[in-house]
Amino acid sequence: MADHLTPTTVFKCLADDNRVRMMLLIAREGELCVCELTCALNESQPKVSRHLAQLRTGGLLSDRRQGQWVFYRLHPNLPDWVHQVLTLVLEANKHWLSPDAKRLEEMGDRPERAAACCPA
Repeated sequence: MADHLTPTTVFKCLADDNRVRMMLLIAREGELCVCELTCALNESQPKVSRHLAQLRTGGLLSDRRQGQWVFYRLHPNLPDWVHQVLTLVLEANKHWLSPDAKRLEEMGDRPERAAACCPA
């Protein structure tokens, strides 16, 4: 699905503050689980999961299960232009994302990732 993304689809998926913040945090970190996003965004788990489902259905994210954790990352087939947009927005708006990034960095008991699954 991600290889058929149009600008309209991408920007509709990102037309929500929480979804943009999630996408930028995931782009920044490479991969995050629901509990990490819940902490970083200071939102409820059902709300975070609902937004993640929209991003996954829209073709922007993919997920993988590792034990009890579900991890989300940018879809591997995202077009280069989507990566470029996310990178540009992330670089230009670090101050805007900093409260979320700080909560994530201060989070205790973050789940361990299997080294074979996650690129460094």
